[in-house]
Amino acid sequence: MMKFKDMNGGDVILFFQENAFEKSARHVLVICKYKGEWLLTKHGVRGLEFPGGKMEKGETLEEAAHREVLEETGAVLGRLVSIGEYQVSDEEGSFVKRIFYGEAESIDPRDDYLETGGPALISGDLLKERMKDEFSFIMKDDVIKHSLEFLQKRL
Repeated sequence: MMKFKDMNGGDVILFFQENAFEKSARHVLVICKYKGEWLLTKHGVRGLEFPGGKMEKGETLEEAAHREVLEETGAVLGRLVSIGEYQVSDEEGSFVKRIFYGEAESIDPRDDYLETGGPALISGDLLKERMKDEFSFIMKDDVIKHSLEFLQKRL
């Protein structure tokens, strides 16, 4: 378990296990790769970030992960592995997000990527690159740092 503050001052608790909190995860974050490169999406406001979002009614977390990646990048995931969960709490409440690692089998161009500008492939050391201005505040958060370090030890 790790505890820290996010960039907006929220309290974050991170576990590299499933069902770590009383509250069930209802959001997903998918750390993706495609042909050896990191697969991110270009959010219209926040910048470059990994795909993710909220579960829809009747959907599992795994289904939400597949859907969010497809909607935001056009990528079809093959391998999908749950690596952990984190909870963010602030004065407005709290939410729990499941973290997945996914490997895309293909990227199909789409006419609409919903709230994003589509896929962005990034090579190199994402732990360093993620601090650049074009990246979302979410990428600069310690959840991403610790998740990438966790994956480096296991991939």
